[in-house]
Amino acid sequence: MARCFVSRQLPGSALDRLAEQHEVEVWAQELPPTYAELTEHVEDAEGLLSMLTDRVDAELIEAAPKLRAISNYAVGYDNIDLAAAAARRIPVGNTPGVLTDATADLAFALLMAAARKLTEADAAVREGGWQTWEPGSYLGADVYGATLGIIGFGRIGRALAERADGFSMRVLHTTRDSTHEDLDDLLEQSDFVSVHAPLTPETHHLIGAHALAKMKTSAILINTARGELVDQQALTRALEDGLIAGAALDVTVPEPLPADDPLLQAPNLIVTPHIGSATRTARERMAELAVDNLLAGLDGQPMPNQVPAPA
Repeated sequence: MARCFVSRQLPGSALDRLAEQHEVEVWAQELPPTYAELTEHVEDAEGLLSMLTDRVDAELIEAAPKLRAISNYAVGYDNIDLAAAAARRIPVGNTPGVLTDATADLAFALLMAAARKLTEADAAVREGGWQTWEPGSYLGADVYGATLGIIGFGRIGRALAERADGFSMRVLHTTRDSTHEDLDDLLEQSDFVSVHAPLTPETHHLIGAHALAKMKTSAILINTARGELVDQQALTRALEDGLIAGAALDVTVPEPLPADDPLLQAPNLIVTPHIGSATRTARERMAELAVDNLLAGLDGQPMPNQVPAPA
């Protein structure tokens, strides 16, 4: 029986399966553990079930000499030092596939909400600003037949394209092999730009001042991937200066944004609290996959969804 640390309580009953075979400690606080607290709780752990918000770097891995398996409750794993884990022969798992539809749904919902100014209209009703029907109020952008640019055409990007097809949208997309010229062309043609690329050193601030300047002044940016993909200072300026028409973000840097962050004062902006996978079905299936990964890793077996070790 191995000792496992789980850094947050998970929906569903998957953790019960883990507890049937191993000693399990689940972090019970409302807020996630700090880095120091996480380090302290993995010192004697053999298994770690981590969240995307947990920094599992080389120093933390070194502080956990018994650690034998890491399972990340997320598709992404940029929060984990894969090289440090590989050096210790610690397998790392993730939870791909099960949140694809939920995240694509949210991306399209954000697109629609930003296009049709839904948050502004709702606020007007609640704050008493709706006095009568006005022919020129809350005029939004057409979605049907518009051009959607998808940056990153993996599972979620392709699922978003399927949703766009129902609105007869023209879909452009990039892939890992796309050039800077390909990206510029997509940005120049698109009415909506949705970001779904993985976070790597090459994609950090992929949407910066240059990219925003390439977009139409009528275009709307959507990001449900990683906050670091967008230069938020450049985005704030672009929204303030009217370089683009709006933005809708489910991910930011940091999370949550401080109340005084300048981005929150920018016009025509929607921000949601990282809820891309937040359906009961998706989150419970993520928990099942995460537990499956950890059980296999602790048993010395290949994880069902094991992240490749860096070359």
